[in-house]
Amino acid sequence: MGGADGDVSLARASLCYEWRRYLAAVLAVTFAGLLVVVQLALLFGMFSSVSTPITNSSADLWIGYRNTQSVDMGRSIPTVSDADAWIHPDVVRVERYLTTYGDLRREDGVAVSVILHAIDPVPGGLGFSGSLSPEQRALLDEPGSVIIAEADMAKLGAHVGSAMEINNRRVTVVGVTESIRAIGSTTVICSLSTARTLLPEQRSEVTYYLVGLRPGSDRQAVALALDDKGPIKRYSVWEADVFSAQSELYWLLESGAGVGTAFASLLALVVGVVITNQTLSGAILASSKEYAALRALGVSRGALKRVVLEQSFWIGSVGLILTATLSVLAGISANFAGVAMVFPLWMILSVVVLIYLIALTSGLMSLKPLMNTDPATLLR
Repeated sequence: MGGADGDVSLARASLCYEWRRYLAAVLAVTFAGLLVVVQLALLFGMFSSVSTPITNSSADLWIGYRNTQSVDMGRSIPTVSDADAWIHPDVVRVERYLTTYGDLRREDGVAVSVILHAIDPVPGGLGFSGSLSPEQRALLDEPGSVIIAEADMAKLGAHVGSAMEINNRRVTVVGVTESIRAIGSTTVICSLSTARTLLPEQRSEVTYYLVGLRPGSDRQAVALALDDKGPIKRYSVWEADVFSAQSELYWLLESGAGVGTAFASLLALVVGVVITNQTLSGAILASSKEYAALRALGVSRGALKRVVLEQSFWIGSVGLILTATLSVLAGISANFAGVAMVFPLWMILSVVVLIYLIALTSGLMSLKPLMNTDPATLLR
């Protein structure tokens, strides 16, 4: 049946010769895989934006309101919550961080609800260190200066240098950044001093303390040491990566948006698998007369099974290559459009396994009617 000593594989030869017959199966596998990849990448991309304040900051630890489930749900904490951090030998930096809602008025008078993120803009600061350049941090030192997400420019009708109002106080857009867009909200970054003028009633409030540690410090041990030990817990301390994952999981599993999107992704997966299975099974069964002829020539059932499974494998492989190519193009297009897509390695490996499972399962399902084909049908 081919393979050894330079023999041509019957499975590959039939696929090449009858490629039109199997093209629909290859395309079905491709688009089933693409559908799964794009759905999951959009899902993870959407909810990864929740943790943007964490992932774009260089703080090792976050101190916030006790048992906060997601970073965007922070509340005001006592200003003494950082007392232990200042005296811990592994702590090298502690910064205040305030996040709250504000009412922005565009130049044309239209009102937009925004989320204000107030940070310490000092050089080398921890807050949004991955989003802001040193020059932008210096600009935030100017009173009334704000930075917004590039994707929100059109929504706000803004440009660098434009003037707007937040809470009836004048602000100026001094810069834009690509990496601070959040789910369903407009993000505005300003300095703590600017926030005090925009929010005089919250001038002494703190939502989080950002803590920087010495290189090589045991973050988990320091977090445990700084955690509130009082009988009534006032604040909690999280490692940055733990808090980031916790925030994303909350939106993914606990919020209605996450559950709804996940259900839609699952439904798309089921539809894709069913269509692919039927298409691939039909392509294999269309060759029933050829397989009956081989059986009439004395080819064993085991050899025919191996041919069918090898065909399924190669169909899955070609579909996987096309899926990867189209996924890369989708990712590039999404990047240009400002749409967040995340492709974690475990998801990519899972889709690879899924595609092969779809292809091989479809081949196995077509084996039963194929094996029951009577060679005598060739004489009819």
